[in-house]
Amino acid sequence: MFPSGQKFLASKLPDVPGCLVLDVRLPGLSGLDLQQEMFARGIHYPIIFITGHGDIPMSVQAMKAGAVEFLTKPFRDQDLLDAIRLAIRRDRAARKHRAELSKLRERLDSLTPREREVMTLVVTGMLNKQIALELGTSEKTVKVHRGQVMHKMKADSLAGLVHMTDKLGIEFTGLGGIGLKS
Repeated sequence: MFPSGQKFLASKLPDVPGCLVLDVRLPGLSGLDLQQEMFARGIHYPIIFITGHGDIPMSVQAMKAGAVEFLTKPFRDQDLLDAIRLAIRRDRAARKHRAELSKLRERLDSLTPREREVMTLVVTGMLNKQIALELGTSEKTVKVHRGQVMHKMKADSLAGLVHMTDKLGIEFTGLGGIGLKS
């Protein structure tokens, strides 16, 4: 329990699934302002808003910014409990997704520049022979790099590697060029 949004932002948050139940009207920073500040700081907790003073534009703003629920007083206890369950379930899934992405980024970062070039061409569907010609190297060297890419990325198949690059939001910008999709 935090007496204000500022106290929440200043606290050391536990790394466990959870959610915030916020009143729209908080001392100092409003609930909606806290939601925006959390987003700006990369704090990822699902939010359930409760209020006795809400209006439609306020609820639309909260929901567009990712709130799980916007409950107006009086509300049933069961509605709040259901919203909390949903929020925690979403937080667990989001944490799992962020952890998977972090592992994939670590694997991508372990690739040498040449392995990245090979991966770029492999996932576009080029054959080893075509890649060797493109890179000005031998087909055997491409096979070695391709094997290293598959090993370091822990990909069981080409389809798996393509799926990983898609999950990472990787966009291929030409020979060896890797960027993130916006």
